[in-house]
Amino acid sequence: MFGGAFDPPHRAHVALARAAVEQLALDELRILPTGNAWHKERTLSDAAHRLAMARLAFAAVPGARVDDRELRRQGPTYSLDTLRELQAEHPQAQLYLLMGEDQAAGFTRWHQWQEVARIAVLAVAGRGTGEGLEALRVLPGVRVVALQWPAMPESATDIRARLTRGQDITELVGPAVARYIDSHHLYQTT
Repeated sequence: MFGGAFDPPHRAHVALARAAVEQLALDELRILPTGNAWHKERTLSDAAHRLAMARLAFAAVPGARVDDRELRRQGPTYSLDTLRELQAEHPQAQLYLLMGEDQAAGFTRWHQWQEVARIAVLAVAGRGTGEGLEALRVLPGVRVVALQWPAMPESATDIRARLTRGQDITELVGPAVARYIDSHHLYQTT
């Protein structure tokens, strides 16, 4: 499971998905654009746009499947709810929850984090500091695996800022996502 706002999805998201599929030998990686993100201070772009961009961004990742269940869910979106659903659908599967090191560092603030850790192995992609991994490794009952991938500086926040300045972001998001953003006039100020 790889959840996120994907507002917009960028090449670091795709690289992380590829690394997870390869290194964890995943049969399937569910890409889950978040619905009502209780933890985000800003309003996310329309769900239909984020879903469409995710489908374009992850189309070439073997085993990746974009799943819209969190977008259809009413109320706050919690990873635990999605993990429980996936566990019920695939009772024999080993579930992994893919996250960045920044998310790992704040994991104990997640909704029912102990239950999340009971259901899934936390697959963490570092950004070089090691802080998030170490924060998880000291928690009782938490299973952690570190993903190896090249550190990539891309962030959706930076990409949105570049777009408001009229800069080209094709190399950061890929041609298909860049065309989608342009054709739907996303992230532009009025």
